[in-house]
Amino acid sequence: MTAKIIDGVAIARQVRVGIAARAAMLKSHDVLPALTMIVVGDNRASAIYVRNKVRACGEVGIKSDVIRLTADETEESLLSRIRLLNEDPGVHGILVQLPLPPHISVRRVLGTIAMSKDVDGFHLYNVGGLVIGETVFPPCTPYGVHKILEHEGIDLEGKNVTVVGMSNIVGKPLALMLMQREATVAICHAKTRDLAQYTILADILVVAAGQPKLIVAPMVRTGAIVIDVGINFLPGGKLTGDVDFEGVRRKASRITPVPGGVGPMTVTMLLENTVAAAERATGFRPAAESLFPV
Repeated sequence: MTAKIIDGVAIARQVRVGIAARAAMLKSHDVLPALTMIVVGDNRASAIYVRNKVRACGEVGIKSDVIRLTADETEESLLSRIRLLNEDPGVHGILVQLPLPPHISVRRVLGTIAMSKDVDGFHLYNVGGLVIGETVFPPCTPYGVHKILEHEGIDLEGKNVTVVGMSNIVGKPLALMLMQREATVAICHAKTRDLAQYTILADILVVAAGQPKLIVAPMVRTGAIVIDVGINFLPGGKLTGDVDFEGVRRKASRITPVPGGVGPMTVTMLLENTVAAAERATGFRPAAESLFPV
């Protein structure tokens, strides 16, 4: 068996056609969807991610602005900037690029962003809403994984899903999303004993642990669907995921590559959330509507 490689770039391109159409509709009513990104410090990876987001915004008709701050920016100054953006009707989405310098509280920063402009989906309201299926803006990476599964026509009901990694950004919210679709979900983490006994049972295996080649072929069920969320830079700058791609693809039925799998969908769902925020702010979509309903 050789797995079908899931082309995240092609899926993202298809989804963005619909996003661009919605942005064009807003602009025909004199509303320009707008995203403001704040970057604190000089992190090379952050610079790459923000550049990709700016380019993607331009492709679908979203206005993007980047506020670049030095690493010695004070926490209170950053929070004041966010509060001003919260009050600006011309800004529909606010994103603070992580990581932040150690003297700045990520929790305070994310909690200061208005829920109605939290297009990254990290505000407590949006994360908590996942428990009952009423979040407004789902976190972008889990949302992207869900869209990939949806695009592939995978019925989640009753499926055994193992999520490796329990971060607040990917693992935990993704597990909640999958449970809303009546999947049976196991979450594994750094202290899980005998990881393979959980991964081998998975119909769908999602790996977001940040450890290169953590998952090898003997740990994967024959015919499983493998979604690799990992982004790791090897010596020399090569990008790789958390899965031994060449080994696992000979056992899985479908697999996402790194790069070109989940990454493009993460950016795409940021675009989705930003256009949705503009729609909500201007009455194009009922304010109480969830983008990830039960």
